[in-house]
Amino acid sequence: MDFDKYTGKYREILDLPHPTSPTHPRMPISDRAAQFAPFSALTGYDDAIDETARLTDKKIELSDEMKTILDRKQAFLCNVLDQRPEVSVTYFQNDPKKEGGVYKTVTGILKRIDEYEKQLILENGTKISLDRIYNIESKLLQLFSPFDE
Repeated sequence: MDFDKYTGKYREILDLPHPTSPTHPRMPISDRAAQFAPFSALTGYDDAIDETARLTDKKIELSDEMKTILDRKQAFLCNVLDQRPEVSVTYFQNDPKKEGGVYKTVTGILKRIDEYEKQLILENGTKISLDRIYNIESKLLQLFSPFDE
């Protein structure tokens, strides 16, 4: 290949400075390199794999005895609402994307138990469906025996 043939034709522009636009800044080298980076032909595939690998718990069905204890704890707490009892409620939250869910525990001041809506309501606005509650703990409940008549 005859290099002089090409350099002769373009000799007048070879030594000129690189043109720079007054309105558009030069692209950084790191951004220019990104155009050569590999791409994922299967968009969302990694997310689907991660979602499949994510574990969920199954909801535990409470025994009749455990349901009775929870009912009595709730009744006791309804009677001491004026003391603004702090409670820790463990409940099951369904997973929006797959079967199962996760057990969560939330702590707060009990505002009321709504029998009509079947919800436990905390002062911070948290509402928990009564049929999802697994356990309720409170310092006031330590003095309470759920089988006292």
